[in-house]
Amino acid sequence: MKVSLRNVGLVVLGLLVLAAAAAWWTYNYEYVEREVILRPRGEASYNPLYALKLALQADGVQARSRQRLQLDDMPPGPRDTVLVLSDPRTLPVEDVERLLDWVRAGGHLLVRTPPLERGEATRAGELFDALRLRPLATGDCMRLAPPARAGGERGDDSKKATGAAFAFCSGTRFTMLGVEPLHAWGDLDNGYAYARLAHGAGTVDVVADFDFLTNASLEHPAFSALARQLLQPGWKRGTVHLVYAANMPSLWRLLLERAWMAWLPALLALVAWLWMRTQRFGPRLPSPEPARRALLEHVQASGEHLWRYGRASALYAAVREVFMARLRRRDPLAAALDGRAQVEAIARRTGASPADIEQALQTPRPNDGADFRQRIARLLQLRQQL
Repeated sequence: MKVSLRNVGLVVLGLLVLAAAAAWWTYNYEYVEREVILRPRGEASYNPLYALKLALQADGVQARSRQRLQLDDMPPGPRDTVLVLSDPRTLPVEDVERLLDWVRAGGHLLVRTPPLERGEATRAGELFDALRLRPLATGDCMRLAPPARAGGERGDDSKKATGAAFAFCSGTRFTMLGVEPLHAWGDLDNGYAYARLAHGAGTVDVVADFDFLTNASLEHPAFSALARQLLQPGWKRGTVHLVYAANMPSLWRLLLERAWMAWLPALLALVAWLWMRTQRFGPRLPSPEPARRALLEHVQASGEHLWRYGRASALYAAVREVFMARLRRRDPLAAALDGRAQVEAIARRTGASPADIEQALQTPRPNDGADFRQRIARLLQLRQQL
């Protein structure tokens, strides 16, 4: 098979173009690595102390985390450490008493101050009343210096990872009523942001807030060093129990903040449908009366219709026929008579005067309503007397 030189030239030219494009791409572009921070998944998405637990376990410290205190199911040992992240006012009185008894036996408890409610009138709670502490108004932030390096030098303040950090910015300061702390951070005028109190054979650490121990903040070396100092009394002597509160927002708040893309169009569609279905504006119209099927109303309406169109004789004839039907059942002999004899026979049976009976058996005058009603009423009366 012969191959055309023209086709071979086109193939070679195409290969050269592809090679040139590949060489240009390789020369101008290079592979680089880029870190992308993903959203936390699993326990890290709902446990704010998850990073602290992993850090403690990496240092050889036994650490456990749970949502509730659960003293009955998992009681702490005499050398353990318990960190309560949630508001201490939510602890029941029984749990507060058991925690304080455990601290007197040698335990180490870490708690935070409750958030402010009405300035300095914030309710302290059972635990703070027992420790003789009172919350104060929020104070200023405290600057944490970066930890010293091996050579005794401070880290570079120009770098965010090793620079100074600020803690207790949103926490509630507190004051102590006749209590001498082992260590404290603050003063009487502005309140204390941290204090370590001796309670029996154990200690209680009170901190303005635990924001520096959460997953996002623990990466800072200054916060890590502060966490290490807080956990020093029970370091590697027992288990560290990290008790956090799963503060899930309400369903309505989640729908309002996260699902507005669904409910807002649905609400607009509902409003548009109601607008289309609205016939007019103004006061509400009364409901129509339901259809009525009473037999007497139909009879009355039929009688009024016949009377209006001059058919009163038909109405009288119907009533007279009803009277004569009963007369045939009660007195066949009187019903078979005719004329004056029949009138006298009915008078003897009913006790009425012959004149009244004779008048009632005669057809009423046309267009005389009074005479018509009188004859009809007399016939009905005589029918009852038969």
